[in-house]
Amino acid sequence: MANYRSCKSCKSRSLIPDDVTGNTFCASCGVVQDFDNFQAHIGGFTGDTGTYVRIGSAGTGSYNNYKENKVYEAQKLIEDFMFKLGFSGSKSHEVKTLVQNITNGEYGAGRWFPVFVGACAYVVMRKDSKMLPIVEVADLVGCDVHELGRMIGRVVDFVDLKLPEFDIVNSFERAIRTSPSFSEVSEDMLKTMMKQGVFLVQCLIKWFLTTGRRPIPVVAAVLVFIGELNKVPVTIEEVAQELHVAVSTCKRRYKELLEKLVEVARVLPWGKDVTVKNIMKNASFVIQYMEMKSMKRCGGKGKSFDLIQTDIEGLVGDCFSKEIQYGFNSDHVEDCSSQYFEVEGSSTLSIEYPDKFQISQESLAMIYSNYLDEIALAKSTAEIGGSMREKGKGFDLEACTDWWKGKSDLSKKLLLRQILKKDVGLDATPPSFKMGCIASGKRRERIKAAKLRIERIMCPTSADTGCNNDICVFKPEKSKKKRKRGQVDIDWEDLIIETLLLHKVKEEEIENGHYNVLLALHRGQLPTWENTRELQIL
Repeated sequence: MANYRSCKSCKSRSLIPDDVTGNTFCASCGVVQDFDNFQAHIGGFTGDTGTYVRIGSAGTGSYNNYKENKVYEAQKLIEDFMFKLGFSGSKSHEVKTLVQNITNGEYGAGRWFPVFVGACAYVVMRKDSKMLPIVEVADLVGCDVHELGRMIGRVVDFVDLKLPEFDIVNSFERAIRTSPSFSEVSEDMLKTMMKQGVFLVQCLIKWFLTTGRRPIPVVAAVLVFIGELNKVPVTIEEVAQELHVAVSTCKRRYKELLEKLVEVARVLPWGKDVTVKNIMKNASFVIQYMEMKSMKRCGGKGKSFDLIQTDIEGLVGDCFSKEIQYGFNSDHVEDCSSQYFEVEGSSTLSIEYPDKFQISQESLAMIYSNYLDEIALAKSTAEIGGSMREKGKGFDLEACTDWWKGKSDLSKKLLLRQILKKDVGLDATPPSFKMGCIASGKRRERIKAAKLRIERIMCPTSADTGCNNDICVFKPEKSKKKRKRGQVDIDWEDLIIETLLLHKVKEEEIENGHYNVLLALHRGQLPTWENTRELQIL
């Protein structure tokens, strides 16, 4: 019997079934058609049965083979991840146990399973207050940080676990030990750099530069800074790549660190000349001053640091100690301390009466300038002469810069309340608070300008005629657009502020900047956009 379908080969409609096999073939070309011999097996329990094929099995393989293969591949993936993350045997066992308990021993397959394993590994490490950056795990499992974060949240909710807070100090210590940029540094120098980095990290915590920020870029900025401070060849791009963070964010945190050190340096006699560009030349003095301030004891016991003079005495005195001699041969050796600090027949500084301190800040500034001149002279003379000097007899620049003591408590890990009690020469406010104050001030100026415009429109006779448009209208800072004379610069924010003022909204509420909330509260009273525009034209 002819079929209404066409042949797949010659497109002819002369398709007839074969009496023997039941397959449909073309009467014109003889080509057998595919999938035309399906017969439904209807017979209940006593009828013919087909082959039960499961997803993931090959041919007529059993379900047990598929499950065993899935479990084997999952455990192999977990072991591979644990090896790449450098987990110990006990930690790897904890991760495997957590994965098995959550999945009820079924494990899993697909793109979600590596993300799930990475989340379990992160939870196991954070549970024991050990550091494992989430960006490193996300880079290993091949997913986005936000996707991994959502999976971590699901794992934490499932096991009903409360993770401890992120420890940025542990993160810094782990980063400096595992970073390839510091692999060639000696063990003693690495310990010194670790103490310096912990000191700076906890200073940044005190200055609120880690509040509300991603911690790993802060760690990268401190790593680069102490690397430059100790003459270790390291770049911010390399460190950012090693820690799997954005270079631009690391550069912003690095700049913020330099700016805070510049603010601390203002108290020094030459502090007015310290800028972000030359802070690295003065960083040793600044950090030494911060270390001395942090060793101040509460309650007035111990050494007093109330006067800046005593701080500067120890700061400069270490740089010009009697142990440091400069010159170019053994016949010409001078004592730095006797040259600069011999005052009225005394070779030491008397701090018995701080009110009668004998060296003024002008003298200390002169001492510092002379010190820099002598360093430059020593370098230039050494380059011209080219003669080798015996150790201990010539000018030793490294000995003059032996500034780090490492005796401050901030060189060790402290609690947050202990960090906030320390004095490092600067008490800063959070950057977000500063930006909020600046934004509130700008909105306050916009409110004043809007009130003047409304008064000029509604009461033109009583308006102040001496105030022109350039003064009454708020103009944003650093505006690149050139406006014509007399042109009023009003944007959408000015229009919203005017609308809220017309409906008697309090100025304090407008200064907060929650425009959408205020518009929603007064939505029934607010005019339409066309009416507001007509009001502006009038």
